[in-house]
Amino acid sequence: MQKRLWTLIERGFQPERLNHFETLFTVGNGYLGTRGAFEEAYSGAMPATMIHGVYDHAPGMLVPELVNAPNWLPITLTIDGTPLHMNSPHDTGNLTPPGGNLLGYERALLLDRAVLVRSMLFRAESGSIVRVVFERFASLADDHIFVQRVTVTAVEGAPHVAIRFGIDADVTNNGVQHYLPTFASADRDGMIGVARTTQQSGYTVGMASTTRIPKLPRDGADSLQPGLTVHTTLSGQESAVFSKFTSIYTSRDGADPLASACDAAARAAAIGYDALLADHESEWATYWDTSDIVIDGDDECQLATRFTTYHILIAAPRHDENASIGAKTLSGMGYKGHVFWDTELFALPPLTLAHPRIAKNLLMYRYNRLSGARHKATANGYEGAMFPWESTDTGEETTPQWSDPQPDGSRIRIWTGDNEQHISTDIAYAARQYWQWTGDDAWFARYGAELVLDTAVFWGSRVEDKGDRYEISQQIGPDEYHENIDNSVFVNRMVVWHMGAALETVAWLAEHAPADHARLVTVLGLTPDRLAKWADIAARMLIPFDDEKQFHIQFPGFFEMEYIPVPDYQPRTSSVQAILGHARSIQTQVIKQADVIALMALLGESLAPREVLINNWNTYFPRTDHGSSLSPAMHAWVAARLGLTEIAYDQFHHAAHIDLHDNKGNVRDGMHAAACGGVWQALVFGFAGLHIDAAGDLSVAPHLPAHWRKLSFSVNYRGKKHTITVS
Repeated sequence: MQKRLWTLIERGFQPERLNHFETLFTVGNGYLGTRGAFEEAYSGAMPATMIHGVYDHAPGMLVPELVNAPNWLPITLTIDGTPLHMNSPHDTGNLTPPGGNLLGYERALLLDRAVLVRSMLFRAESGSIVRVVFERFASLADDHIFVQRVTVTAVEGAPHVAIRFGIDADVTNNGVQHYLPTFASADRDGMIGVARTTQQSGYTVGMASTTRIPKLPRDGADSLQPGLTVHTTLSGQESAVFSKFTSIYTSRDGADPLASACDAAARAAAIGYDALLADHESEWATYWDTSDIVIDGDDECQLATRFTTYHILIAAPRHDENASIGAKTLSGMGYKGHVFWDTELFALPPLTLAHPRIAKNLLMYRYNRLSGARHKATANGYEGAMFPWESTDTGEETTPQWSDPQPDGSRIRIWTGDNEQHISTDIAYAARQYWQWTGDDAWFARYGAELVLDTAVFWGSRVEDKGDRYEISQQIGPDEYHENIDNSVFVNRMVVWHMGAALETVAWLAEHAPADHARLVTVLGLTPDRLAKWADIAARMLIPFDDEKQFHIQFPGFFEMEYIPVPDYQPRTSSVQAILGHARSIQTQVIKQADVIALMALLGESLAPREVLINNWNTYFPRTDHGSSLSPAMHAWVAARLGLTEIAYDQFHHAAHIDLHDNKGNVRDGMHAAACGGVWQALVFGFAGLHIDAAGDLSVAPHLPAHWRKLSFSVNYRGKKHTITVS
């Protein structure tokens, strides 16, 4: 295994990219994610640990958000009385007291092992020089265990070293307080622990840390920032190694999170660092066994692909059917940790094919929140299940109706929670895709079919019968630059797909799962009249199409707006919308992201013959701004399938490096989950052309970039692992 193709390295400290690297170097295990902040404080740092499912609606905030958990990272060192810090001789921006300086620095995320390593060469004010290596990992073998190790080596002098291992429970979400002022502390020898409870939602987070050093003195034991301190003196070239073992539980896991955390931390310390690391690495080996994609001939994209896959894996809930992957994963506070369509159409498919058990958890998150979708449908005057555009723990709509204040104090109306309704079909599509690939008939009959059918009930009540055809008004498709339009071709055509899928589901249930068929017919009111209407909608839905030019029309009136040659606006670091301004851009043909192109990705040649698909591409690709991180990967997928390999590679390279290169300028707020999942799909469904053929067998139709020698990956198909290589 070539380690360089598994290792993301930061060589030399770059304080101007501090928050960017914090996001990139997130560690996690499907239970939580912890940003790659330093163990010691640094000015401008954004340390955060986010735990799946722990949301709170703070007073004065528009909507709930994932809560920043207590920080388990703090480890501070002094060398001969000089605090270890990240100041170089020329850096005066930090708040660390003066004295001493940083002589060398390197940080590496070992993707194959999911271990973060930071190495420093530091000279104390006394003249002593030490090499300090920090290591950390979030155990994949035990979701509740988090481990750190510090190795201090004397390079010059005989330094006296003091190391304080702490917990910081005095945390907020960028200044927003989510916790009650009261807290609980651990009362055990050699252990520090804190429990805090959220204000509105009432979740309790318990955290405890210990070392393997008995009778280590505690300080601040009854505060929000307790610590354990150890002292040692090193002679020339001598090393000292110290480990910190932390456990985290919440009230979602049990009745007494702090007691559970204390018990688990003590067990972890008894097991020791090396054994915990070995178990962790063993679990990651099984993860990568089906998740890794090998690109032979492109080292840069090989590393980027492993990086994006890593971030999907650490955000995916492995043991929780009531959590999902937010748009910014668990690596930052962007989008407040809310769950969008990004999950079902971008992040979930790689898991469906590589880790179906985890994919099932994500789908069960939606099933377990059908009541929220039904509440939304009823509140809007519809039937069935109308899923929220943004979802949290409750499953109710949590999209804010207004933006945060603009510089002039005004707010912008946000319509996505009202009218971006295609998410209900996106969820149905994901459920059917999971069933198609896994062959999990029992799950589909008991759970998946209801997702497909109850959302179909919604659409049956939502469409508008115009006599000779059906229409759908006031929609927002994937192209969010154009809000509240009538007859989005993406929405209308996906509803046609949905009606057909629902009718097929009813027929399958009747033949293969009669008890579930009878249950759902009764519960959802699947009368003959309703089914007949679904068939009628599928037959008579308006699908905007230019018969003369033979391409789909994004929505009626689209081509009457101002044409802007998007390719002319290069080079640029801002979106075309930002350049033109909101008011003008919404009156133009500039498209935010894949819309008709997204329709082509999802439906393929069932949408239209190849010549129409090519016409669609030639029409919409030059008009697309790629203002969303979701866009390049989907374009790469479609271009590869169409044989437009050079364009496909260009789009793929962009997608694979969106976060690594901070192409959107907002990686400080978290990873782009959809871009990460889209990279995987562009490779497997696009360049490899993997699909299920008419006979139900796996097939490929590869279109590899000229410099790629081969592409290899594994998928699970109906309970069996298949390893596929195309060249």
